[in-house]
Amino acid sequence: MSRFFYRGGSDSESSSSDEEEDVYSDRSEEEQEDSEEESSEEETSESEDEDADKEAGGRTGASNFLRDVSDSEESEDEEKVTIVKSAKDKRLEGLENTIRLIENAKKINDWAVISTEFDNLNRQIVKVTQSGPTPKIYIKAVADLEDSVTETISKQKSSDKKMNASNAKGFNAVKQRIKKNNKDYAAQIEKYREAQDDFMLSEEETEKPAPAPAPKPTKVERIQNLAAVAPSAGDDDGFATVGRGGKTLQYTPESILKHLRAIVESRGKKNTDRSEQIRTMEKLLEVAQTPYQRIRVYLTLISTRFDLTASSSANYMGADQWKNANQEFSTLLSVLEVNRNFLVSEGADEWEDDEKQPQVAPDQTFLIPGSIVSYIERLDDELTRSLQQIDPHTAEYIERLGDEQQLYNNIVRTQLYIESLSTSDKNDPRQDSANRVVIRRLEHVYFKPSQVVSILEDATWKATPSNLDSAVTPRAKTGDVTDLIQTLCNYLFQFSDGIIRARAMLCQIYFLALHDQYYRSRDLMLMSHLTENISNFDVSTQILFNRTLVQIGLCAFRAGLIYEAQNTLGDICGSGRQKELLAQGIILQRFSTVSPEQERLERQRQLPFHMHINLELLECIYLTSSMFLEVPLMAQTSSAPEMRRRMISKTFRRMLDYNERQVFTGPPENTRDGVIMSAKFLAAGDWKKAASMLASIKIWDLMPQADKIKEMLSQQTQEEGLRTYLFTYAPFYDSLSISSLAGMFELPEKKIAAIISRMISHEELAAALDQVNDVIVFRKGVELSRLQSQIVTLADKSMNLLEANEKTLEQRTQGMANAFQREQGPWVADLVVSSSVVVHWAVQSRLRFF
Repeated sequence: MSRFFYRGGSDSESSSSDEEEDVYSDRSEEEQEDSEEESSEEETSESEDEDADKEAGGRTGASNFLRDVSDSEESEDEEKVTIVKSAKDKRLEGLENTIRLIENAKKINDWAVISTEFDNLNRQIVKVTQSGPTPKIYIKAVADLEDSVTETISKQKSSDKKMNASNAKGFNAVKQRIKKNNKDYAAQIEKYREAQDDFMLSEEETEKPAPAPAPKPTKVERIQNLAAVAPSAGDDDGFATVGRGGKTLQYTPESILKHLRAIVESRGKKNTDRSEQIRTMEKLLEVAQTPYQRIRVYLTLISTRFDLTASSSANYMGADQWKNANQEFSTLLSVLEVNRNFLVSEGADEWEDDEKQPQVAPDQTFLIPGSIVSYIERLDDELTRSLQQIDPHTAEYIERLGDEQQLYNNIVRTQLYIESLSTSDKNDPRQDSANRVVIRRLEHVYFKPSQVVSILEDATWKATPSNLDSAVTPRAKTGDVTDLIQTLCNYLFQFSDGIIRARAMLCQIYFLALHDQYYRSRDLMLMSHLTENISNFDVSTQILFNRTLVQIGLCAFRAGLIYEAQNTLGDICGSGRQKELLAQGIILQRFSTVSPEQERLERQRQLPFHMHINLELLECIYLTSSMFLEVPLMAQTSSAPEMRRRMISKTFRRMLDYNERQVFTGPPENTRDGVIMSAKFLAAGDWKKAASMLASIKIWDLMPQADKIKEMLSQQTQEEGLRTYLFTYAPFYDSLSISSLAGMFELPEKKIAAIISRMISHEELAAALDQVNDVIVFRKGVELSRLQSQIVTLADKSMNLLEANEKTLEQRTQGMANAFQREQGPWVADLVVSSSVVVHWAVQSRLRFF
């Protein structure tokens, strides 16, 4: 560009200079230096040419064609001077502006602004120090800021006035970073504080005269130089790890804490390569020499592996990462077990000096911040989450389930480590950690058969170092699984409370019911009073309560206690929501109002497949128990109209009515059809077909001791067939021989006499037992007249109308019947009242006639 278009200070030139400044900021530092040199050369050449023109005393070139200007115009042109600043001056000016903002914020005690500008100041000083020494204005600013922090802390202690939330957050951030930041400038800050005025007036100590600029190498030469240096910089086939700024990273024992500090500070930030951080820490483990270094690296490494799950799209931790984290946690426990003077504690203070490591005497203990219990809980949760996501009918699930042994080993070793730290004080925070580990161990064994638990315990103690033992569950007493469960539960009963104690109680009851100890499990459930306040606990504990209740019902059925089994399982199985209540599946209805967040939480609560209770077997047991109770009751109510409304299981009655309404009923195709068909045979008096149909159901083979279960079912079918026969045909007999009943139902006469005596004592049968002649003598009741029968029918229809009315009202109002009545008017209330009056009149008339 010629001098004619370049000189002057017009607006176009100022705009072009602004554009040049924008380009300056986008270039690299090397290009900026080159452009600065070029611009300085152009300015010097222009000034030389102007001086030459002035000396010549005339206009040359294009200036000969310019018109003369007045003195005023020349003075205005002289005032418009374009100031060209170098990149260094711009950085210094920006640094001064930031320091000025910090000073102004300190005057009004605005620590939120100070925190933000302090971050900007540290980012600016990095660029400034790359081209020269540290400016003294920066030393003065950080020293004064540290003094202000100390002064504010003393004021807070002496006064009760507190900062607002944003101010307190900014102050805490500055307080945490200022001391760490000033360590790098400790010598200069000390000189500043000794003589502030002299320090600021003296020349820069670290500034040295710049050497003559050497000719810059070309791009080809730079590549050749890098290729020559690279093999000596790294030991990985000529490659070296390069960090920010192009500097080669070297991992030494002295730099471990600095690298860990940088990794910890980058947690939670965007665009953080956690995989690279993991590789870095694996290299740090190779050069770690002291136990303290290894403990710190392992703690950070395991936490970073857990962070990979949060950053990935998967909902659970990958199998490879989980196994690495589990192995590293096991190694961490080994280091802690050997070096007892280092303890990992949640309430410990962080070691802030990255230049040197703590020196611990043999008789002293050094606390390292961290949580061993949180790590083992996270490993347990991640394994459970992965088992939830894997298809249980594949080999992958079985292979993943095999990792539970390694996890259980670490749980037991964590318990041994925590036992060495905890005390017998219930309020000690370390005791809470012990309780959390013990409940995790208990929740891994309570639902397993004793044989499986024995194998699990034996493998664990073989993998545990021989010099380690537990005071709670000694190594020598692990053979008896029942005693192990009892010991763990008693420990939690003694040292814990709240949810942990309730879960321990439920685990013990579940284990006892699983191992056919019905009466002990029932008594513990009644004494715990959990049924009364289970609604106050969290959802996972309520799910455990439902599972325990179901297991007690299954135990009662295996023991032949049909009434207890049906009564226990009625609440769960009668609701039709077994999957949801037992956390074994989600029932998505068509018009459900469940939000996506609630659905996600519901899926997270689902239990892994190996913890499931067989829902088909559960339904079969519930329907079978209901059949043994409902079929005799239906026979009894058919001859006693006053008991017609009595019902034990609505679910069973509904299924039976649906089956009877079918025009054609084929052979049973599933478990439910088999039970209903057996009930129809039993109601017809053919107990042999009923027993045969019931025994043909294949689901009984899944239960332990299936032959014993089938024998029990056959015996129950005989007894209930006898009761059904007596209820059905009692009005047609005056007397009935016990021997004929014994031959009809293939039962001993003593058994038949005992059943009849029980029915007479419970007032189920209007008869008397003649033990001399072994005969049952029936008493005839009063037959109803036609009017009385019509009254009973009217009462039944009125009750049906009332139930239908209430059900319709409930569906339309969704549980808000009272509010609906107020909104819709008096007709709804009148309808309910009229129905109640009719029923009341019918019942009163019925009682009067009787």
